[in-house]
Amino acid sequence: MRDQNKFLSIEQALAEIKAGSRIMIGGFGLAGYPEQLVEALAASGLRDLTIISNDLGSPGVGLGKLLTNGQIKALIGNYYNWNPEVAEAYAEGRIQVTLLPQGSFAEAIRAASVGIPAFYSAASAGTDLAVGKETREFSGRTYVLERAIHADVALIKAHKADGLGNLVYYKTARNFNPIMAAAAALTIAEVDEIVPTGALDPESIVTPHIFVDVIIRSA
Repeated sequence: MRDQNKFLSIEQALAEIKAGSRIMIGGFGLAGYPEQLVEALAASGLRDLTIISNDLGSPGVGLGKLLTNGQIKALIGNYYNWNPEVAEAYAEGRIQVTLLPQGSFAEAIRAASVGIPAFYSAASAGTDLAVGKETREFSGRTYVLERAIHADVALIKAHKADGLGNLVYYKTARNFNPIMAAAAALTIAEVDEIVPTGALDPESIVTPHIFVDVIIRSA
């Protein structure tokens, strides 16, 4: 965790990310999506990135810009239907794609956040997604071994942060953001509002400040 001031400009925040990084990005479509961080990442020119996200936006839009720009080396996720450029780039050998069932994807990130290296799931048993993976039977049902997913950086979106960096989310915009915040070595949060320390109801805090390294305020 960084020992410096957590509240940085977006330029300072992006300076923390290196080419070749594994980057988790929160959101489901536009819900809980750190738009300004993604736009800055697309403009940064950083390449050879592994993007770990539920989806990849649309061609040339949002996360899709990273693919259009040629910044992506590999994808790990599940819901790429909105962006046909993903299939094209994979077919042409320009990127690697690892597909996981959505529940397994979420659990693999959560597992990383609590130090669990792998777990068994029945979701992909008997499908192409299970090819090459270890399987095991429990109570007569086949399960597939899925490994935890870690990242160098998580880019997440929250509704509010207090002066320490505790985070709360807005309804369904919570989605993958909390588990990603805890599964990355460096977490950068884009927030709508910053309030004084102590202003947040402790019962509403979802991501404790210990998991948050950098905060930027949405413009």
